[in-house]
Amino acid sequence: MGVMLLGICMVNGSSSTAGVKFPLWMLLLGSCTMALGTSIGGKKIIKSVGMDMVRLEKYQGFSADMAGAACLLGFSLFGIPVSTTHTKTTAIMGVGAVKRLSAINFGVVKDMVMTWVMTFPGCGIIGFLMAKLFMMLVHG
Repeated sequence: MGVMLLGICMVNGSSSTAGVKFPLWMLLLGSCTMALGTSIGGKKIIKSVGMDMVRLEKYQGFSADMAGAACLLGFSLFGIPVSTTHTKTTAIMGVGAVKRLSAINFGVVKDMVMTWVMTFPGCGIIGFLMAKLFMMLVHG
């Protein structure tokens, strides 16, 4: 949503986002997009992390969730940026490692780590292309 707001500011000729508020339509669009993405991909992600990567019992899922929440709270209190996805996933791996290290399916872990690594250049390329698009719209 921040990129969309920046694009709107650039199209309107503003060089700063100071004092600009998110329009209601943008908040609704962001919320609906996240809900749609979660409903489409959520079950697959939960299955991959909770069943394919490590087979968890209910109490183990609770333990992983509490450990992840504690880490997120600690980092947030100190103002340290942290990824919820990374934190929760590694907490699940930690719970799986308590049984035995071989309980973790490292093939699934490798695929997730590669996805995380490729996210950075992917976002950079998309950001570059979006900036170019908005610059072309502003400058004709």
